[in-house]
Amino acid sequence: MTVDSTAARKPRRSSSTKRTRAKQPTADQPELVQLLTPEGERVEHPDYSIDLTPDELRGLYRDMVLTRRFDAEATTLQRQGELGLWASLLGQEAAQIGSGRALRDDDYVFPTYREHGVAWCRNVDPTNLLGMFRGVNNGGWDPSTNNFHLYTIVIGSQTLHATGYAMGVAKDGADSAVIAYFGDGASSQGDVAEAFTFSAVYNAPVVFFCQNNQWAISEPTERQTRVPLYQRAQGYGFPGVRVDGNDVLACLAVTRAALERARSGQGPMLIEAFTYRMGAHTTSDDPTKYRADEERELWEAKDPILRLRAYLAAENLADEDFFTTLEQESDALAKRVRDAVRSMPDPDNMAIFEHIYADGHALVDEERAQFAAYQASFAQEGH
Repeated sequence: MTVDSTAARKPRRSSSTKRTRAKQPTADQPELVQLLTPEGERVEHPDYSIDLTPDELRGLYRDMVLTRRFDAEATTLQRQGELGLWASLLGQEAAQIGSGRALRDDDYVFPTYREHGVAWCRNVDPTNLLGMFRGVNNGGWDPSTNNFHLYTIVIGSQTLHATGYAMGVAKDGADSAVIAYFGDGASSQGDVAEAFTFSAVYNAPVVFFCQNNQWAISEPTERQTRVPLYQRAQGYGFPGVRVDGNDVLACLAVTRAALERARSGQGPMLIEAFTYRMGAHTTSDDPTKYRADEERELWEAKDPILRLRAYLAAENLADEDFFTTLEQESDALAKRVRDAVRSMPDPDNMAIFEHIYADGHALVDEERAQFAAYQASFAQEGH
């Protein structure tokens, strides 16, 4: 895969810095904060604005392209049997890169298991993510080094961890903030409701960032809520906002404002990034079983990378040398990832029985022996 295959070249428009007001929502289009339309046109919003340098804009584009390339490489490696599983972020690059680049170094992140773009922004080496999905490490990074917690597989539990951590930050008198990522499906979990309650009551400096990709595996959002997810915050006593999750500029602006609000002692805030999961829930899922191809095609036209590329081209903010160099960097990243994964050791099959009980357990010992005999039977058949 090349950069051009994920972000095809668009016809260059004449340079213009003219901006217009965001369009009013229609019956079939939800109200949301948008600063960059799917066509790559800059629009203004009365409550959120952002002014970035050309270098910063190119940096956001680079982040999204490299994150997508890494994600695609990981999916391929899983199909080749090098990883046990992979949860793709395809289509959600803007939500993750925009929010990730809004963070300060002293802010703390509690992710789920799909925040590869946020991990990239926190300088977590991509190969560490792959080591976890290969089963050779338990995360592979020290959370305190990058202020990026280990991935959380238990749905919604990290929102409670984030709330508790944020309460501690407030007691310490620090001016940093905490952000917790979760999906639309997790919003139905009791842990999330409890986190909302505690964060509101204790005015914790935490931002809840919900990536509403509209599918909790095979369950659509309408099975999760009767109202837009961001409106749930009202019932807990703090504000919520819906942002175009495919607009990296809007995600950056809204998250930056929410984090600053939290740091200044104004308490929690809920951001619903309205986006779309372009691929499968994980590599063990087949989305063609429960959603139509037309739905994906509709969202492909809102691709977060294409719209920023269109803007860069229209404003003459990036030339062909930039895109060519980025393509080469993308290829180099993919090769580094492939080489790193293929040089990793195979997981120790017996390690799953370790560290269960401090003093051992008869049932675990019995299961270990049964599994060892099962593994040995393959070697005997080979002879």
